[in-house]
Amino acid sequence: MLKSPRIRTLAIVTAIASAMGSSTMSAQNTSEAKYTVKVPGGLAFSEFKGYEAWQLISISHGEDIMAATLGNPAMIRAYEAGFPGNGKPIPDGAKMAKIHWVPKKSQAALGASVPSTLHDVDFMVKDSKRFKDSAGWGWGAFKYDTATHAFTPATTAEKPPQSNDAKCGLGCHTIVANRDYVFTDYQPR
Repeated sequence: MLKSPRIRTLAIVTAIASAMGSSTMSAQNTSEAKYTVKVPGGLAFSEFKGYEAWQLISISHGEDIMAATLGNPAMIRAYEAGFPGNGKPIPDGAKMAKIHWVPKKSQAALGASVPSTLHDVDFMVKDSKRFKDSAGWGWGAFKYDTATHAFTPATTAEKPPQSNDAKCGLGCHTIVANRDYVFTDYQPR
């Protein structure tokens, strides 16, 4: 068993980074079809092509799901400029991807939880002109089917429920309106 929280965190980060690399290869080898999927009324998976290589913002872990939140260069620059503490909004063009996996206990990492099955990928993009009726943000949630290796737009049957359009995240993100609708903090390295 890992003794210190720092070592446990390091093991989890290492496991997620490793899984991200292998899931990238798997996704690239199985199909480019994910880039044809679109949330009704807006956001397309193809708008986030290359997200697999974006910089890690943070990780999160619950009982049933673990995630890595990634940011494109515009999002990372906003964090480096002091967001959210600097009080400035995120600039248009900033994007985030949140990759969710079902966790499992690692046989090799001394009992650490590691990513297992890909569950879904969620996206956010700041475009104040295109998404003016949803606080300048567009959202998309895409569920992964392990049998077909295909993505489909998430629905109201998901947890949390997705309204299945580019405004699907606004309801949940309203509680962080004072942070320009962004929950995730950029973690120290």
